[in-house]
Amino acid sequence: MKWLKTSIGRLRVIGFWEGVSFLVLLLIAMPLKYLADQPGAVRVVGMAHGVLFVLYVWAAVQAAMEHGWNWRRTGLVLLGSVLPGGPFVVDAKVLREAEAELQVATARV
Repeated sequence: MKWLKTSIGRLRVIGFWEGVSFLVLLLIAMPLKYLADQPGAVRVVGMAHGVLFVLYVWAAVQAAMEHGWNWRRTGLVLLGSVLPGGPFVVDAKVLREAEAELQVATARV
């Protein structure tokens, strides 16, 4: 639960679930719709993914404003939300670094 206390932590949690929902949508729900004529999965997973996508963008903007991120970092985080598996790469390459910077900055205070 400590992850939910910071804006970066919330972004990482939301990003994980947004990434999972996107992969489930692409790899399970879409094939069910087009190969097995079962469109129900796309409705359910698509709605969940849509909500998580909006939450991810909101959390990214909130973290960027709170921590004074530059346009490059903010753009990379937002770009990750539209690529399959993108939130996982963003988490590994950008958000862990940002969280480490935040910990160093708070340790100095």
